[in-house]
Amino acid sequence: MSYKIAVASTDGKVVNQHFGRAEKFYIIEVSDDGTFCLETTRETSAACTDGEHSDDSLNKNVSLLSDCSYVLVSRIGPGAEYALNKKGITAFAISNYIDKSIEKIIIYHDRINKTN
Repeated sequence: MSYKIAVASTDGKVVNQHFGRAEKFYIIEVSDDGTFCLETTRETSAACTDGEHSDDSLNKNVSLLSDCSYVLVSRIGPGAEYALNKKGITAFAISNYIDKSIEKIIIYHDRINKTN
């Protein structure tokens, strides 16, 4: 079954945004055969600004990504990771090129789904 991965990136090439500071997520669709492509981008409101955290923005961003199985970010705090996990979304802190990061997630996804 296909699934989606949300990627926090400023340029669409590298995973380089902290979850709480991301203003855009690239939504990648992964097909059953392991191929992937950009489905869309989603604009968000940064939940962390000037050292302050907005629970309202955090909850809106998590809801906006609720159809994704995974989120790729450069960094993520425990509160955001917990909020994503409550929605069944697994977060990975990976700083790498998006395509290389997606390939790692596909391997991970295939491995955990073979054991279940």
